[in-house]
Amino acid sequence: MDLFNNFYKGKKVLITGDTGFKGSWLCIWLNELGADVYGYALPPKTPQDNFVKANLGKIIRHHDGDVRNGQELARMFKETKPDIAFHLAAQALVLPSYAEPVETFETNMMGTVNFFEAVRQSSPRVAINITSDKCYQNNEWVWGYRENEPMGGNDPYSASKGCSELITSSYMKSFFTTGDIFVASGRAGNVIGGGDWAAHRIIPDVFRAYFSNTDLVIRNPHATRPWQFVLEPIFGYLKLAQTIYEKGSSHTGGWNFGPVAGKDHSVGDVIRDILKVVPALKYKPDNSAHKPHEATLLKLDISKALAHLQWRPLLAFEETIQFTVDGYLAEKDTADVYQSRANQIKEYTAKF
Repeated sequence: MDLFNNFYKGKKVLITGDTGFKGSWLCIWLNELGADVYGYALPPKTPQDNFVKANLGKIIRHHDGDVRNGQELARMFKETKPDIAFHLAAQALVLPSYAEPVETFETNMMGTVNFFEAVRQSSPRVAINITSDKCYQNNEWVWGYRENEPMGGNDPYSASKGCSELITSSYMKSFFTTGDIFVASGRAGNVIGGGDWAAHRIIPDVFRAYFSNTDLVIRNPHATRPWQFVLEPIFGYLKLAQTIYEKGSSHTGGWNFGPVAGKDHSVGDVIRDILKVVPALKYKPDNSAHKPHEATLLKLDISKALAHLQWRPLLAFEETIQFTVDGYLAEKDTADVYQSRANQIKEYTAKF
């Protein structure tokens, strides 16, 4: 089922960060929609990465490159002349940002600057920066953050994402005011699904432990996050790009994509529901004395997207976990991982 009425068929779409978790899933969906997909990113980090497992290097037009290299990125844009550009290339983890703050800020801030400079030189109709729910100054209050809340962040990763949003807003108001190029940002929470093998993330940690028959170490079972299956925000990004392309400046700016209000769950809830599907998983608490700061409570208000994008999250929490577990098990049990991902997209879209 094509939720976009053939909008993406034949469109040139350039994605930075296509070798990453969300970027690779975005490539698969766009390819299934008939788009002409181009990617720019660092090479995959491991043979387990979704980009590698799904054989995307032979399916889309990928170019190895670093977003910190502005000239190379601009050259990619000029050669491609995309209709739509998504910026997902980033240092995407909180804990490594403590160990490598300079790389985190260089990648997430100057990478954003370089992206928009490349946009200025090539003029796609739509350019969307994908950041994070962690771009907001987190006061750990019980209600969700709205798009007009202050940017912030204590750890280097969160601060860099807040800065990336400020850069997006600055470019939008300084350089993209003539109606030729429309700019927006997408902010999503803890996105989960098959193909994510990043370090220091609870779901990849779960399946590393499960596949190796070792104990999962849980850092903070009470941390609450807006968990969502990877296709939920990606549907939002695609819907946002289409809407801006067709309606212009009325839909530019920041947009939150997350679960409905009252549907946030703790790390402990995630482990409980995974155990229902893979009861052999073994786990234990992290009793180390020093742990870098991570937010305990974080929620997003998605009222804007619900009201103005005809987007809504489809999956209940239990379905989110089931889709995620199925995605990881497919990597072990299925030869054609690309097709298994495409099948999950069909299963997801059939719910509309």
